[in-house]
Amino acid sequence: MRLVISRSERGLSGVAVAAVVCLVFHTQAVADEPVKKAAITETEVNAAQQAWCDGVVKIGKVHKDGGDYKAVTSQLIADLYDYKEGKVFFKPTQASGKNTFRNTREGALSYYIGGNTDFPEDKGFALKQWTKVRYENNAAENGIQIHGDIAITMGNVYFTNAKGEEVTVDKTFVFRKCKDGQLRLCAHKSAFPFDPSK
Repeated sequence: MRLVISRSERGLSGVAVAAVVCLVFHTQAVADEPVKKAAITETEVNAAQQAWCDGVVKIGKVHKDGGDYKAVTSQLIADLYDYKEGKVFFKPTQASGKNTFRNTREGALSYYIGGNTDFPEDKGFALKQWTKVRYENNAAENGIQIHGDIAITMGNVYFTNAKGEEVTVDKTFVFRKCKDGQLRLCAHKSAFPFDPSK
């Protein structure tokens, strides 16, 4: 870095010039440092999980009411999955064969609402019109691990249908704090609990 002292600065005392030089170099050093994101908090993790639960309910409600459920689902994916900036490992509960893992936004969208010929088995998981979705991070004392800008949760999600029946799913969510400070899923694995009688 080249420092040029202006004519007006030449009249400054040696101490003042030294102070200006130190300030300039300090400012440059700070500017060159990578921006550090604040560590994720448990509050943020719980809010992101609640947003996911609320989003699944909203998709079904908008579909039932004849609204633009595809736009709502697209927004949910943009808000909560890291397809834009990074990679997402997504293994939905009811996915199998060559489409078991959904590493594209289109694959995720299809899982939630169906209608994509590349994923003919998808019927639209979120279109089942769940009336309530709740989660528990119950794999350990609080079921959350935080490692800087990555957070991992493990536990269960409970889906209640219109008949009041509850379906339990085992889930693992991994969130990453993105450039805009929002948590998004970089890994999502869910499956029905193991039933030894089957």
